[in-house]
Parts: sequence; C-alpha cells; structure tokens
Amino acid sequence: MFKFFTEKQWALWAYLGSIIILSSLWVQVQIDVKINEWFGEFYDMIQKALAEPNTVTIEEYFGGLWSFISLAMIYVAIAVLVSFFTNHFLFRWRTAMVDWYHSVYDKARKIEGASQRVQEDTIKFSRIMESLGTSFISAVMIIVEFLPILFGLSVGIPIFFFGDWEYGLVVGALIWSVGGTLFLVGLGLILRLVGVEYDLQKQEAAYRKILVIAEDDGDVRPKTLNELFDDVRKIHFVSYLRYLYFNIGNIAYLQLNVLSAYVFLAPAIVAGAVTLGVMQQIIRAFGRVEGSMQYLLKAWPTIIELASVYKRLREFETQIELMDDRVTQ
Repeated sequence: MFKFFTEKQWALWAYLGSIIILSSLWVQVQIDVKINEWFGEFYDMIQKALAEPNTVTIEEYFGGLWSFISLAMIYVAIAVLVSFFTNHFLFRWRTAMVDWYHSVYDKARKIEGASQRVQEDTIKFSRIMESLGTSFISAVMIIVEFLPILFGLSVGIPIFFFGDWEYGLVVGALIWSVGGTLFLVGLGLILRLVGVEYDLQKQEAAYRKILVIAEDDGDVRPKTLNELFDDVRKIHFVSYLRYLYFNIGNIAYLQLNVLSAYVFLAPAIVAGAVTLGVMQQIIRAFGRVEGSMQYLLKAWPTIIELASVYKRLREFETQIELMDDRVTQ
C-alpha cells in the first residue's frame, strides 16, 4: 500500500506533492486566522452602529464586507486548486498500488476476492486517504494556530466553572472535546464497528463472486444465491442496529456541542466583560479548536471504513507474500 513512498519512480510525486499539499493547507489556515480577526472587527463595528446611530458610514460598512470577500476569494481559489492537485496526487498513489498488484496478479488472482481488492479497495483507499489525510493535517494546523489566539482572547474574562483562571477556556475546550471523542471512540469499539464493516465487505464480496460465476455457469443453483444474499442481509441489519446505538451518542453530543462555547462564556456575557466582536472571535476560535480536537469523533465512521479497507488490503498482500514464500521454498 505504501510503495508510492518507497519506490524511486514515484519519489517526485510522493514527496514534492506532499510538500505542496502541506504548504497550501498552511496558507488556508493563515487565511482562516485573518477571517477570525475580521469577525472581531466587523461585529464591533456593528455593535457601535447599533448603539450609536450614524457613527458608522455606509462606506465603512461595505468596506468591511469587501474585506471578507477578498479573503474568501483567495481561500476559495487555493482550496479549489489544492483539491484538484490532491486528486492527481492520490491517483498516482493508487497507480503505484495497482502496478504492483498487476505485476503479481498471476498469483493474486487465485486469492478469494482478488478483483475486488485490486479495483474497488484501491480506489476506496485513495479516496478515504484524500478526505481523512487532508482533514487531519488541517486539524493539527488549526490547533497550532488557533490555540494561542483562543488563549490570548480569554485572558482576563470570567469562565464558567473555571472562574478567572487564565487557562480556563482552553482547558474547557480540551475537556469537552477530548472527553466526547473518547466516549464515542469507546462506544465504537464496544459495538465492534470496524469488525462489522469488515464482515459486511467480506459477505458482499462472496455474493458478488457467485453472481459473476452465475453469468457464465448455468449450473449455479438459485438457492446458493439466496443463501449468500441472506448472509448479506443479516450483516447489513447488524450494521444498522450497531450504528443506531452509535448515532444516539454521536448526534446527541454534536447537538450539545453547539452550546458549549456559550456555556463557558456565560459569566463574561452576563457581566458584559466582552464586546460583541470579541465574543464572536472567541466563539469562532473556540469552535475551530474544539472542532479540530474532535477530528476523531467527526471522522470516526470514515476511519472505520478506512480501517476495514486497510485490513482487507493488508490481508491480501500477506497472502501474496505467503504464496511467494512457498514458491521460493
């Protein structure tokens, strides 16, 4: 799976491409920081305009809007270009994988579900790596950049439960985010979501294989097809039930998540210790830090799918290696 990074022919794409993607993600985070600053300035201007009529001119108001549009256009342009480049980067990664599978396919084709591993799982692997990889890197960069901003904004204001402790808001975000993530990850492990996803794909592969055989072999009994589809049905129903339990915790937590920053800021808001602009900056910075810390929580279903794909490909490659060992012996 990782020959893309170990073989010389892919070195330029693998390493230069990684640098380009990382650099562009960092630029996007810097623009996001600028947008957070804009929120503070713009909402302070709105508060001033509402409190004292005609103190803000229409030119100043539209100038504030244009500042956001300028930042947003740059962000969109970079995001579109890096998405396009990332697609090519990951297709080269997939190509590196299938090139090796093609080279050993005379042996690999004898392994159960070989065609699905080479065609379907490689494209799933590359697509999931695109979404998970870039979002994980962005999450880390956002934490690095926004944590000091959140700390600076929260100094000197009262925080619910933590009082005037200068680290209160940052620690609150950490406890809420990490606690929720650990709870849902633990729930996913208890429900064996990775295992059920693996079993689901295994049953689907067996069912598809007999369908392919039945295209050319009229002796395949309808009962065989029905038996295999019954297995598919059972594992899907198990999957639905387990995700029902998981989603109860997941959705409830995410709904409560909307209020978390307002709860921590309650004493400061009631006491009038912050302006509207500063409040917006804090809430947005809190949300960015909190959202990044919740990366595992939000990406958990996708991580489960990636773990299942990785498990199937790793198993496939291990079987190929074992076949090579038998040949050499």
